[in-house]
Amino acid sequence: MNQQDFYTRYQRHLSLNGFGPVAQQKLQAARVLVIGAGGLGCPVLQYLCGAGVGTIGIVDDDVVSLSNLHRQVLFNTGDVERPKVIVAAERLQKLNPDITITTYQERLSNVNAVRIIAHYDIIVDGSDNFATRYLVNDACVLLGKPLVYGAIAQYQGQVSVFNYSVEEGRSRPVHYRDLFPEPPGKDEVQNCTEAGVLGMLPGVIGSMMAAEVVKMVTNIGKVSAGELVTYDMRDHQIYKMRMATNPDADGRMPGTITDFENFIYGESCEMNDPLEIAPELFTKWTQRNDVILVDVRNSDEQPPVKSFSHLNIPLPELAERADELKQRNIVLFCASGKRSLAAARLLQQLNDQLKVYSLKGGIYNWLQTQSSLL
Repeated sequence: MNQQDFYTRYQRHLSLNGFGPVAQQKLQAARVLVIGAGGLGCPVLQYLCGAGVGTIGIVDDDVVSLSNLHRQVLFNTGDVERPKVIVAAERLQKLNPDITITTYQERLSNVNAVRIIAHYDIIVDGSDNFATRYLVNDACVLLGKPLVYGAIAQYQGQVSVFNYSVEEGRSRPVHYRDLFPEPPGKDEVQNCTEAGVLGMLPGVIGSMMAAEVVKMVTNIGKVSAGELVTYDMRDHQIYKMRMATNPDADGRMPGTITDFENFIYGESCEMNDPLEIAPELFTKWTQRNDVILVDVRNSDEQPPVKSFSHLNIPLPELAERADELKQRNIVLFCASGKRSLAAARLLQQLNDQLKVYSLKGGIYNWLQTQSSLL
Protein backbone atom coordinates (compact mmCIF):
# COMPACT_ATOMS: atom_id res chain seq x y z
CA MET A 1 0.00 0.00 0.00
CA ASN A 2 1.40 3.40 -0.95
CA GLN A 3 1.47 6.24 1.56
CA GLN A 4 -1.47 8.06 0.02
CA ASP A 5 -3.73 4.99 0.12
CA PHE A 6 -2.56 4.26 3.65
CA TYR A 7 -3.46 7.77 4.78
CA THR A 8 -6.80 7.77 2.97
CA ARG A 9 -7.94 4.33 4.18
CA TYR A 10 -7.00 4.88 7.83
CA GLN A 11 -7.46 8.67 7.99
CA ARG A 12 -9.99 8.50 10.84
CA HIS A 13 -7.57 6.39 12.88
CA LEU A 14 -4.58 8.55 12.05
CA SER A 15 -6.33 11.74 13.16
CA LEU A 16 -7.61 10.15 16.36
CA ASN A 17 -6.06 11.67 19.47
CA GLY A 18 -3.83 9.12 21.19
CA PHE A 19 -3.81 6.73 18.21
CA GLY A 20 -2.05 8.01 15.10
CA PRO A 21 0.42 6.33 12.69
CA VAL A 22 2.31 4.38 15.36
CA ALA A 23 -0.80 2.55 16.55
CA GLN A 24 -1.88 1.88 12.97
CA GLN A 25 1.51 0.37 12.16
CA LYS A 26 1.15 -1.90 15.20
CA LEU A 27 -2.16 -3.14 13.79
CA GLN A 28 -0.49 -3.82 10.46
CA ALA A 29 2.15 -5.94 12.19
CA ALA A 30 -0.35 -7.90 14.32
CA ARG A 31 -1.33 -11.52 13.74
CA VAL A 32 -4.78 -12.46 15.05
CA LEU A 33 -6.55 -15.84 14.89
CA VAL A 34 -10.35 -15.92 14.96
CA ILE A 35 -11.84 -19.28 15.87
CA GLY A 36 -15.32 -19.61 14.42
CA ALA A 37 -16.77 -17.58 11.53
CA GLY A 38 -20.28 -17.53 13.00
CA GLY A 39 -22.34 -15.04 14.96
CA LEU A 40 -19.40 -13.64 16.93
CA GLY A 41 -16.68 -14.37 14.40
CA CYS A 42 -18.34 -12.40 11.59
CA PRO A 43 -18.32 -8.95 13.28
CA VAL A 44 -14.90 -9.60 14.80
CA LEU A 45 -13.49 -10.41 11.37
CA GLN A 46 -15.15 -7.47 9.66
CA TYR A 47 -13.93 -4.89 12.16
CA LEU A 48 -10.40 -6.28 12.49
CA CYS A 49 -10.14 -6.39 8.71
CA GLY A 50 -11.42 -2.84 8.37
CA ALA A 51 -9.08 -1.67 11.14
CA GLY A 52 -6.09 -2.98 9.21
CA VAL A 53 -4.89 -5.93 11.27
CA GLY A 54 -2.11 -7.22 9.01
CA THR A 55 -2.61 -10.99 9.31
CA ILE A 56 -5.91 -12.65 10.17
CA GLY A 57 -6.45 -16.40 10.50
CA ILE A 58 -9.91 -17.98 10.35
CA VAL A 59 -10.73 -21.47 11.67
CA ASP A 60 -14.11 -23.01 10.84
CA ASP A 61 -15.26 -26.25 9.18
CA ASP A 62 -18.93 -25.28 8.83
CA VAL A 63 -20.94 -24.18 5.80
CA VAL A 64 -23.34 -21.24 5.57
CA SER A 65 -26.94 -22.14 6.36
CA LEU A 66 -30.12 -20.12 5.92
CA SER A 67 -30.62 -19.95 9.69
CA ASN A 68 -27.26 -18.15 10.03
CA LEU A 69 -28.24 -15.10 8.02
CA HIS A 70 -30.27 -13.22 10.62
CA ARG A 71 -27.08 -12.58 12.59
CA GLN A 72 -24.08 -13.53 10.41
CA VAL A 73 -24.34 -10.57 8.05
CA LEU A 74 -20.99 -11.24 6.40
CA PHE A 75 -22.88 -13.87 4.36
CA ASN A 76 -25.88 -13.70 2.02
CA THR A 77 -28.52 -16.08 0.68
CA GLY A 78 -26.42 -17.08 -2.31
CA ASP A 79 -23.70 -18.36 0.05
CA VAL A 80 -25.86 -21.11 1.59
CA GLU A 81 -24.00 -24.46 1.62
CA ARG A 82 -20.66 -22.77 0.83
CA PRO A 83 -17.79 -23.11 3.37
CA LYS A 84 -17.80 -20.19 5.77
CA VAL A 85 -14.04 -19.64 5.72
CA ILE A 86 -14.00 -19.42 1.92
CA VAL A 87 -16.87 -16.91 1.77
CA ALA A 88 -15.46 -14.90 4.68
CA ALA A 89 -12.01 -14.66 3.09
CA GLU A 90 -13.52 -13.50 -0.22
CA ARG A 91 -15.58 -10.74 1.42
CA LEU A 92 -12.84 -9.61 3.78
CA GLN A 93 -10.24 -9.43 1.04
CA LYS A 94 -12.57 -7.16 -0.93
CA LEU A 95 -13.00 -4.99 2.14
CA ASN A 96 -9.24 -4.70 2.63
CA PRO A 97 -7.01 -6.22 -0.08
CA ASP A 98 -3.82 -5.11 1.69
CA ILE A 99 -4.04 -7.59 4.58
CA THR A 100 -3.18 -11.29 4.64
CA ILE A 101 -5.99 -13.76 5.37
CA THR A 102 -5.20 -17.40 6.12
CA THR A 103 -8.04 -19.93 6.23
CA TYR A 104 -8.23 -23.25 8.07
CA GLN A 105 -11.22 -25.18 6.77
CA GLU A 106 -11.08 -27.70 9.58
CA ARG A 107 -12.57 -28.23 13.00
CA LEU A 108 -10.23 -27.15 15.77
CA SER A 109 -9.12 -30.08 17.91
CA ASN A 110 -6.33 -30.99 20.27
CA VAL A 111 -4.65 -32.61 17.26
CA ASN A 112 -4.29 -29.36 15.27
CA ALA A 113 -4.79 -26.55 17.82
CA VAL A 114 -1.16 -26.07 18.88
CA ARG A 115 0.04 -26.09 15.27
CA ILE A 116 -2.45 -23.39 14.28
CA ILE A 117 -2.48 -21.19 17.38
CA ALA A 118 1.31 -21.00 17.68
CA HIS A 119 1.55 -18.70 14.63
CA TYR A 120 -0.59 -15.88 16.08
CA ASP A 121 -0.17 -13.13 18.68
CA ILE A 122 -3.76 -12.94 19.91
CA ILE A 123 -6.51 -15.57 19.80
CA VAL A 124 -10.21 -14.69 19.54
CA ASP A 125 -12.67 -17.43 20.52
CA GLY A 126 -15.95 -17.05 18.68
CA SER A 127 -16.95 -20.69 19.15
CA ASP A 128 -20.39 -21.80 20.30
CA ASN A 129 -19.68 -24.89 22.42
CA PHE A 130 -17.99 -25.59 25.73
CA ALA A 131 -15.58 -28.23 24.47
CA THR A 132 -13.95 -25.77 22.07
CA ARG A 133 -13.79 -23.05 24.72
CA TYR A 134 -11.91 -25.28 27.15
CA LEU A 135 -9.66 -26.60 24.40
CA VAL A 136 -8.80 -23.09 23.17
CA ASN A 137 -8.23 -21.83 26.70
CA ASP A 138 -5.89 -24.68 27.58
CA ALA A 139 -3.88 -24.27 24.36
CA CYS A 140 -3.54 -20.52 24.96
CA VAL A 141 -2.38 -21.03 28.54
CA LEU A 142 0.23 -23.59 27.45
CA LEU A 143 1.44 -21.40 24.58
CA GLY A 144 1.26 -18.10 26.49
CA LYS A 145 -1.26 -16.51 24.12
CA PRO A 146 -3.80 -13.87 25.22
CA LEU A 147 -7.38 -15.00 24.57
CA VAL A 148 -10.38 -12.79 23.82
CA TYR A 149 -13.53 -14.56 24.97
CA GLY A 150 -17.14 -13.90 24.00
CA ALA A 151 -20.41 -15.75 24.48
CA ILE A 152 -24.05 -14.99 23.63
CA ALA A 153 -27.47 -16.38 24.51
CA GLN A 154 -30.93 -14.95 23.94
CA TYR A 155 -30.58 -11.24 24.86
CA GLN A 156 -27.29 -11.27 26.81
CA GLY A 157 -23.63 -11.56 25.99
CA GLN A 158 -20.30 -11.74 27.81
CA VAL A 159 -16.80 -10.51 26.98
CA SER A 160 -13.47 -10.95 28.72
CA VAL A 161 -9.76 -11.28 28.03
CA PHE A 162 -7.96 -14.24 29.51
CA ASN A 163 -4.28 -15.07 29.95
CA TYR A 164 -3.28 -11.43 29.56
CA SER A 165 -0.78 -9.61 31.80
CA VAL A 166 -0.17 -10.28 35.48
CA GLU A 167 -1.83 -7.83 37.81
CA GLU A 168 -0.12 -6.87 41.03
CA GLY A 169 -0.79 -9.45 43.72
CA ARG A 170 -1.63 -12.21 41.27
CA SER A 171 0.68 -15.12 40.54
CA ARG A 172 -0.65 -15.49 36.99
CA PRO A 173 -3.29 -14.05 34.66
CA VAL A 174 -6.88 -15.20 34.97
CA HIS A 175 -7.97 -17.81 32.43
CA TYR A 176 -11.28 -19.43 31.44
CA ARG A 177 -11.02 -22.29 33.94
CA ASP A 178 -10.80 -19.78 36.79
CA LEU A 179 -14.30 -18.68 35.85
CA PHE A 180 -15.67 -22.08 34.84
CA PRO A 181 -13.41 -24.86 36.22
CA GLU A 182 -15.48 -27.66 34.65
CA PRO A 183 -17.91 -27.82 31.71
CA PRO A 184 -21.61 -27.89 32.62
CA GLY A 185 -23.36 -31.24 32.69
CA LYS A 186 -25.30 -32.54 29.75
CA ASP A 187 -28.49 -30.53 29.10
CA GLU A 188 -27.68 -28.03 31.88
CA VAL A 189 -27.18 -25.17 29.41
CA GLN A 190 -29.15 -24.56 26.23
CA ASN A 191 -27.31 -23.67 23.04
CA CYS A 192 -28.41 -20.92 20.65
CA THR A 193 -30.37 -23.37 18.54
CA GLU A 194 -32.47 -24.31 21.56
CA ALA A 195 -32.62 -20.98 23.39
CA GLY A 196 -32.47 -18.59 20.43
CA VAL A 197 -30.51 -15.36 20.10
CA LEU A 198 -31.49 -11.88 18.98
CA GLY A 199 -29.71 -11.23 15.68
CA MET A 200 -28.15 -7.88 16.67
CA LEU A 201 -26.61 -9.22 19.91
CA PRO A 202 -23.58 -11.00 18.36
CA GLY A 203 -22.87 -7.81 16.41
CA VAL A 204 -22.60 -5.88 19.67
CA ILE A 205 -20.55 -8.51 21.51
CA GLY A 206 -18.36 -9.22 18.48
CA SER A 207 -17.59 -5.52 18.14
CA MET A 208 -16.60 -5.42 21.82
CA MET A 209 -14.31 -8.41 21.27
CA ALA A 210 -12.67 -6.71 18.28
CA ALA A 211 -12.15 -3.60 20.42
CA GLU A 212 -10.29 -5.70 23.02
CA VAL A 213 -7.93 -6.91 20.29
CA VAL A 214 -7.24 -3.36 19.12
CA LYS A 215 -6.63 -2.19 22.69
CA MET A 216 -4.09 -4.95 23.28
CA VAL A 217 -2.26 -4.37 20.02
CA THR A 218 -2.09 -0.57 20.26
CA ASN A 219 -1.85 -0.14 24.06
CA ILE A 220 -4.82 2.21 24.24
CA GLY A 221 -7.50 2.11 26.91
CA LYS A 222 -8.00 -0.56 29.56
CA VAL A 223 -8.12 -4.20 28.49
CA SER A 224 -10.92 -6.25 30.09
CA ALA A 225 -8.51 -8.72 31.66
CA GLY A 226 -9.49 -10.15 35.02
CA GLU A 227 -13.09 -9.01 34.65
CA LEU A 228 -16.21 -10.38 33.00
CA VAL A 229 -18.31 -7.83 31.13
CA THR A 230 -21.98 -8.77 30.72
CA TYR A 231 -24.27 -6.84 28.38
CA ASP A 232 -28.08 -7.06 28.26
CA MET A 233 -29.59 -5.81 25.01
CA ARG A 234 -33.09 -5.40 26.50
CA ASP A 235 -32.11 -2.38 28.57
CA HIS A 236 -28.47 -1.77 27.54
CA GLN A 237 -27.28 -2.55 31.06
CA ILE A 238 -23.61 -3.46 31.41
CA TYR A 239 -22.29 -5.30 34.45
CA LYS A 240 -18.65 -5.91 35.32
CA MET A 241 -17.52 -8.68 37.63
CA ARG A 242 -13.96 -8.96 38.90
CA MET A 243 -12.50 -12.44 38.64
CA ALA A 244 -9.96 -14.12 40.88
CA THR A 245 -7.59 -16.94 40.07
CA ASN A 246 -8.90 -20.32 41.17
CA PRO A 247 -6.27 -22.51 42.88
CA ASP A 248 -8.00 -25.63 41.55
CA ALA A 249 -8.17 -24.45 37.94
CA ASP A 250 -4.68 -25.43 36.77
CA GLY A 251 -5.10 -28.96 38.08
CA ARG A 252 -8.09 -29.48 35.81
CA MET A 253 -6.22 -28.81 32.57
CA PRO A 254 -3.32 -30.58 30.84
CA GLY A 255 0.09 -29.54 32.10
CA THR A 256 2.11 -30.02 28.91
CA ILE A 257 1.62 -29.94 25.15
CA THR A 258 1.80 -33.74 25.07
CA ASP A 259 -0.84 -33.98 27.78
CA PHE A 260 -2.99 -31.51 25.85
CA GLU A 261 -2.81 -33.58 22.67
CA ASN A 262 -4.05 -36.60 24.61
CA PHE A 263 -6.63 -34.81 26.71
CA ILE A 264 -10.30 -35.78 26.40
CA TYR A 265 -12.46 -32.70 25.86
CA GLY A 266 -15.90 -34.23 26.27
CA GLU A 267 -17.94 -33.20 23.26
CA SER A 268 -14.83 -33.32 21.13
CA CYS A 269 -14.24 -30.38 18.83
CA GLU A 270 -13.18 -32.50 15.90
CA MET A 271 -16.43 -34.36 15.32
CA ASN A 272 -19.92 -33.83 13.97
CA ASP A 273 -21.66 -35.91 16.65
CA PRO A 274 -20.41 -35.05 20.15
CA LEU A 275 -19.92 -38.76 20.89
CA GLU A 276 -17.68 -39.43 17.88
CA ILE A 277 -13.90 -39.11 17.75
CA ALA A 278 -11.76 -38.89 14.63
CA PRO A 279 -9.31 -41.69 13.65
CA GLU A 280 -6.28 -39.51 14.49
CA LEU A 281 -7.41 -39.06 18.08
CA PHE A 282 -8.40 -42.73 18.34
CA THR A 283 -4.81 -43.65 17.43
CA LYS A 284 -3.48 -41.56 20.32
CA TRP A 285 -5.98 -43.06 22.74
CA THR A 286 -4.98 -46.63 21.86
CA GLN A 287 -1.72 -45.84 23.65
CA ARG A 288 -3.29 -44.55 26.85
CA ASN A 289 -3.77 -46.56 30.02
CA ASP A 290 -6.77 -44.55 31.27
CA VAL A 291 -9.00 -45.49 28.30
CA ILE A 292 -10.72 -48.81 27.71
CA LEU A 293 -11.34 -49.76 24.07
CA VAL A 294 -14.32 -51.96 23.24
CA ASP A 295 -15.10 -53.77 19.99
CA VAL A 296 -18.91 -54.05 19.75
CA ARG A 297 -18.83 -56.26 16.66
CA ASN A 298 -19.59 -59.97 16.79
CA SER A 299 -16.52 -61.98 17.71
CA ASP A 300 -16.14 -63.55 14.26
CA GLU A 301 -16.33 -60.33 12.25
CA GLN A 302 -13.47 -59.26 10.02
CA PRO A 303 -10.99 -57.73 10.05
CA PRO A 304 -9.55 -58.91 13.38
CA VAL A 305 -7.89 -56.20 15.49
CA LYS A 306 -4.55 -57.17 17.02
CA SER A 307 -2.59 -53.93 17.09
CA PHE A 308 -3.95 -52.68 20.44
CA SER A 309 -5.48 -54.14 23.57
CA HIS A 310 -9.28 -54.09 23.77
CA LEU A 311 -12.39 -55.91 24.94
CA ASN A 312 -14.95 -57.57 22.69
CA ILE A 313 -18.54 -57.04 23.84
CA PRO A 314 -21.03 -57.44 20.96
CA LEU A 315 -23.71 -54.77 20.90
CA PRO A 316 -26.59 -57.18 21.74
CA GLU A 317 -24.73 -58.15 24.96
CA LEU A 318 -23.69 -54.64 25.99
CA ALA A 319 -26.53 -53.78 28.35
CA GLU A 320 -26.14 -56.92 30.46
CA ARG A 321 -22.33 -56.70 30.46
CA ALA A 322 -22.09 -52.95 31.13
CA ASP A 323 -20.81 -53.64 34.65
CA GLU A 324 -17.56 -54.91 33.10
CA LEU A 325 -16.75 -51.37 32.00
CA LYS A 326 -15.37 -49.80 35.13
CA GLN A 327 -13.05 -47.36 33.36
CA ARG A 328 -14.47 -43.84 33.19
CA ASN A 329 -13.17 -43.16 29.64
CA ILE A 330 -14.54 -45.67 27.12
CA VAL A 331 -14.04 -45.71 23.35
CA LEU A 332 -16.19 -48.09 21.30
CA PHE A 333 -15.65 -49.21 17.72
CA CYS A 334 -17.30 -51.41 15.09
CA ALA A 335 -17.03 -51.85 11.32
CA SER A 336 -18.51 -48.54 10.16
CA GLY A 337 -19.15 -46.53 13.34
CA LYS A 338 -22.94 -46.93 13.37
CA ARG A 339 -23.21 -49.70 15.97
CA SER A 340 -20.53 -48.16 18.17
CA LEU A 341 -22.37 -44.82 18.15
CA ALA A 342 -25.57 -46.60 19.19
CA ALA A 343 -23.59 -48.41 21.88
CA ALA A 344 -22.15 -45.11 23.17
CA ARG A 345 -25.64 -43.66 23.51
CA LEU A 346 -26.82 -46.79 25.30
CA LEU A 347 -23.97 -46.64 27.83
CA GLN A 348 -24.65 -42.96 28.47
CA GLN A 349 -28.25 -43.79 29.28
CA LEU A 350 -27.15 -46.54 31.65
CA ASN A 351 -24.51 -44.43 33.40
CA ASP A 352 -24.24 -40.70 32.73
CA GLN A 353 -21.00 -40.52 34.74
CA LEU A 354 -19.10 -42.41 32.04
CA LYS A 355 -17.21 -40.55 29.32
CA VAL A 356 -18.13 -42.59 26.28
CA TYR A 357 -17.03 -42.13 22.66
CA SER A 358 -17.38 -43.88 19.31
CA LEU A 359 -14.74 -44.21 16.58
CA LYS A 360 -16.04 -42.17 13.66
CA GLY A 361 -16.15 -44.18 10.43
CA GLY A 362 -15.39 -47.43 12.23
CA ILE A 363 -12.39 -49.73 12.22
CA TYR A 364 -12.26 -49.94 8.41
CA ASN A 365 -11.83 -46.19 8.17
CA TRP A 366 -9.21 -46.26 10.94
CA LEU A 367 -7.22 -49.00 9.22
CA GLN A 368 -7.23 -47.01 5.98
CA THR A 369 -5.96 -44.00 7.87
CA GLN A 370 -3.13 -46.06 9.32
CA SER A 371 -2.23 -47.41 5.88
CA SER A 372 -2.01 -43.91 4.45
CA LEU A 373 0.56 -42.99 7.11
CA LEU A 374 2.88 -45.88 6.24
